[in-house]
Amino acid sequence: MLIVTRRSGEKIMLGDDIVVHIMDIVGNSVRVGIQAPRSVPVYREEIWNAVREENKAAVEAAPAELPVVSEHEG
Repeated sequence: MLIVTRRSGEKIMLGDDIVVHIMDIVGNSVRVGIQAPRSVPVYREEIWNAVREENKAAVEAAPAELPVVSEHEG
């Protein structure tokens, strides 16, 4: 893990096309802006974990039985 000190208005570059902007610092809170290509998903950690848990639960759930359609129906 890289730990850096930044001031409000400064940036951190991740590769060639991702920029982390330090927008504002108030007390213990830091406002961060993230500029990334649309192909790169950007989530808050708690949202990312919730999505992963939902996906895991969906995979583990028993699949609903689909109705069988005979060739004569329809």
